[in-house]
Amino acid sequence: MSQVKQWNWQDPDWPEWHFDASRLNAFENSFLLRSGQLFGAWQHLASETKDQLKIDRLSDEAVKTSRIEGEYLDRASVHSAIRSQFGMSVDCRAGPAEAGIAELMVTCFNDFDADLTHDVLFHWHSLVCAGHSDLAVIGGYRTHEEAMQVVSGPFHKLNLHFEAPPSAVMAEEMTRFLDWYAEANLPALTKAGLAHLHFVCIHPFEDGNGRIARALSEKALAQAIGHPSQLALSRQIEKRRKSYYDALEANNKSLDATNWLVWFAETVLAAQEYSISVIGHLIAKTRLLDRLHGQLNARQEKALIRMFDVGPEGFIGGLSAKNYISITGAAAATARRDLGDLVAKGALTRTGERRGTRYWLAP
Repeated sequence: MSQVKQWNWQDPDWPEWHFDASRLNAFENSFLLRSGQLFGAWQHLASETKDQLKIDRLSDEAVKTSRIEGEYLDRASVHSAIRSQFGMSVDCRAGPAEAGIAELMVTCFNDFDADLTHDVLFHWHSLVCAGHSDLAVIGGYRTHEEAMQVVSGPFHKLNLHFEAPPSAVMAEEMTRFLDWYAEANLPALTKAGLAHLHFVCIHPFEDGNGRIARALSEKALAQAIGHPSQLALSRQIEKRRKSYYDALEANNKSLDATNWLVWFAETVLAAQEYSISVIGHLIAKTRLLDRLHGQLNARQEKALIRMFDVGPEGFIGGLSAKNYISITGAAAATARRDLGDLVAKGALTRTGERRGTRYWLAP
């Protein structure tokens, strides 16, 4: 099939990527500005809140980067494995897959500024593929003679999306990629996006290439700003999973990476905006609970914490009296009094009437 289609790596100029930098300048400036805002907001969090947010974000990213590839992990096990990696107490023992991806997340977080080498990538691959017994090579580049193809559809009518370079040239291709990564003097989003695209076009491993490519993007962004990016990148990519694969496929026959880099930049900025909103949400939670300290009963405090724990998006459709009763166990009349009091204290706002009444965290 590779004789029918012309893939980007078969171009005589491979891997000399080119792009329209003028379409990326505004994205690059926004990324740097928001990185400063995100870091500043992070500094306002209490140490305990920072630890919890770090664990929650890395756990969510581990689950989401795996889900993008169709692998569904146990969230509680991943969370426990992340805590273990930071030397904290754990609630349960994680399976090999959960422990492996958890260690990858924490390694990338802690060692973002370390050099990228063959051995680093081999270690990442061994973590991504922990527990797999169906691969010929784990912790090394692929060696099989058959073509490495990305396909979909039923076996009798496969749709070929991409064919990667042959296994025989993996060492050469990856050495050239690592040299480029070490020497490329490019803006943050451009380097991170090209690293992701270049890596998945080589497709050096039997499995796990997508997860490693996303880890590479996170590493490149963190190195550009000098600290972990705190991004929910895999979360955002998982939300846009189809367009993610479409954007990659649209670039597998061309060395013009402009459209992919625009898609990647938009996605990073959306992830960054979400991360900023999460931190702002936590700061608002702390300020509100501090302001109302000693003025709330246990039911009201429990309900407010539950509303904050849902995240910046809040309860879908708002909090109803029925929700409040379910959360607190209060009687209907008590729930109405509690909710009215929270509105009077400025903790909640109210919309609708009667059965349509809903409550929202005050801005």
